[in-house]
Amino acid sequence: MNTNGTTKASVVGTISKALVWRGLLAIGIGAVSVIWPDITIGAFVILFAVYAFIASAMDAGRAFSSDRGGSVVGHLLLSVLSLAAGVVALIWPGPTAVVLTLIVGWWALFTGLVEIAMVFTSGRRAGERAWLILSGLVSIAFAAALFVRPDLGALSLATVFGLYSIFYGVSTLVVAGEGRQLQHTTRRVAEAVS
Repeated sequence: MNTNGTTKASVVGTISKALVWRGLLAIGIGAVSVIWPDITIGAFVILFAVYAFIASAMDAGRAFSSDRGGSVVGHLLLSVLSLAAGVVALIWPGPTAVVLTLIVGWWALFTGLVEIAMVFTSGRRAGERAWLILSGLVSIAFAAALFVRPDLGALSLATVFGLYSIFYGVSTLVVAGEGRQLQHTTRRVAEAVS
């Protein structure tokens, strides 16, 4: 029996499950932000920090479960960026809406740039590359919108962040689905070889 193929399928399955949970969390947070945009700035800071910490933990987990060097560095960088954004948001819980908008904008910009850079790591499927590029471009566009109009205020920021989070969650679910397809293909190949 080919245990290497089974092990790789298991790792891909674990990553896919983590991506599904991350995608569902992002959609949930996005829905709350869109449905109740009148949340206070303090609640949004906490909501954003929780999201950033969970994203950081998920990216760190993906980095340590990857067998490709480029993915490890990219996911660790995303993890550190998300962790830093969450810490900064919690250290200054009462910033003005403009400061919070800029914090979220910088976070989205760097996240988008790292996602686009991760496209160039080897071993990525075409569909995963396409979603990383699209997700990265949406992150950069989101950041640009926040930089152009940092005076949007907490209500608008919550709504814009909610829409971005929903898109990010859906794209994460699509990547997770591709991972599941890869898991099934790997398992079938491993069974055929054994």
